[in-house]
Amino acid sequence: MRWAASSATLGFPQAAAPVAFALLAVGLGSEASSGAAMILAMTLAQVVGALPLTRLGRGLPMATFLKLLLAARTAALMAIALGAAAGLSLPWLIALAAAAGLVNGAAAGTLRAVLNQFAPASGLSRALGIAATLNELTFVAAPVVASGLGSLSPVFGVVAMAAVGALPALLIPNLGLAGHPNEGAGGTERKPASILSPPILLWLACTAAGGATVAAVEIGAVALALAFGYEPALAILFTVPLCLASVAGGIWVSVRNRRPSHRTVMAQLLVMCAGSALAAAGLSVATTLTGAILIGIVLAPLATHYSLVLDTLAPSHRRPEVFALMRTANACGVILASALLTAVSLPTALLAITVAMVAATVAVGVAGMRGRQAIRR
Repeated sequence: MRWAASSATLGFPQAAAPVAFALLAVGLGSEASSGAAMILAMTLAQVVGALPLTRLGRGLPMATFLKLLLAARTAALMAIALGAAAGLSLPWLIALAAAAGLVNGAAAGTLRAVLNQFAPASGLSRALGIAATLNELTFVAAPVVASGLGSLSPVFGVVAMAAVGALPALLIPNLGLAGHPNEGAGGTERKPASILSPPILLWLACTAAGGATVAAVEIGAVALALAFGYEPALAILFTVPLCLASVAGGIWVSVRNRRPSHRTVMAQLLVMCAGSALAAAGLSVATTLTGAILIGIVLAPLATHYSLVLDTLAPSHRRPEVFALMRTANACGVILASALLTAVSLPTALLAITVAMVAATVAVGVAGMRGRQAIRR
């Protein structure tokens, strides 16, 4: 329970940041888009810092290392709040946002690896399903909290980000050294030493494609609403059903508590492809909404499967690095979606992301066929 609560609160700053930073920028007399620059800096820093920082913490107990990472992030977020209150210029706030984001990938990877220290292999699916459900609730609640506090003062929203984001440092169980996790779902230690083997790269690519698919709907929700002649505020027509469907998918994973077969994973990937294609087609509100629901319903099952597979493929002493790469791959997917939605039209961006999702699905299918052929030989 403490780990699940840690997982849910770890992502609060990232979930609240789009609203909190936009309000902060407006409060300083800049455009709301300046807040997006802070988000971009935070995300890019996460990608850059994930692997080097995770490797830096190899010799420390994982819980201790996580606390150090969170202390650095909390300090950076508090510096943003104090700097905004003192009238610090926007470039400095962007730099501080990058400093806060630098540790996100390493913190997420380390927290996921902590789970292997005390959760039995039979319970990993349930634990990850619960975490996925709570994370979706966090991403629904955090913008509301940031908006409510930010309406009083933009600084309050950033302080809330810092306070809630620091909670995992108090909640995380401290149960051993970073170099001695249990076997978890891996079963044996006969694993390749490399963390960039073809099988690992395959599932990281799936993570990135899935992250881009979800982000395309969430980031493009306002554009979708405008395309159908609605007010921008009705973007929730697409984002809320997606989140609710994701919560339902997380509950299903938790109740089922079993690792899916290859056929089930392929079916889930095809459902996500179909959802992305429906959203890209833009035929009607109903079909686009159906696409968002299809994407959401398989989001948690697929994310749980990716985590379990990477848990099996990763060398035990390098699991934190692999899980940090998984978080980084998801961030790269978000960056890809953001870049496409900025550079090209909405239909073109959604189509390109659908093609990426289909390519990842085909790659998994081909890998599965080769694996079965190898077994027969």
